[in-house]
Amino acid sequence: MTALIESIVTSLVDHPEDIVVTETEEESKIVYHLSVNPDDVGKVIGKNGRIAKAIRTVVYAAKTNSNKRVYLDIM
Repeated sequence: MTALIESIVTSLVDHPEDIVVTETEEESKIVYHLSVNPDDVGKVIGKNGRIAKAIRTVVYAAKTNSNKRVYLDIM
């Protein structure tokens, strides 16, 4: 899943070397924390959050068959 997030975000940012995706697993959920260069945050979030919503939609649709919910946190 981290490779999917990185491949989507790499095409959006100017500094792809600063992309960091970490995974935190809890009892009932899996949280992916996406961190990018401060100059690229606006490009990843998009106008009115449209790009962030689209990325989240793809990630949620590609989740594994586990019963845990998947979240994407953009920092």
